[in-house]
Amino acid sequence: MIIKFSRHAKRRARLYNISHSVVKNILKNLNLENGEHEIVRKVSGFKYPIKIVVVVEKDIITVITNYPLKKGIKK
Repeated sequence: MIIKFSRHAKRRARLYNISHSVVKNILKNLNLENGEHEIVRKVSGFKYPIKIVVVVEKDIITVITNYPLKKGIKK
């Protein structure tokens, strides 16, 4: 799997001090099918869960955005 970050995702990560390795570690443990996915995970060192939005096409995962989810998790 190849993991790419959009320019928006890079800027959000820098703004919220989310390292690329944190996002990659979350994504490499998932078995994602083609399409768009929203992933919310608690990560140690962060006050709020991290939300990651990705698009999967063949063997490429593109991270669209990533940020701390301050408003809670929708059910």
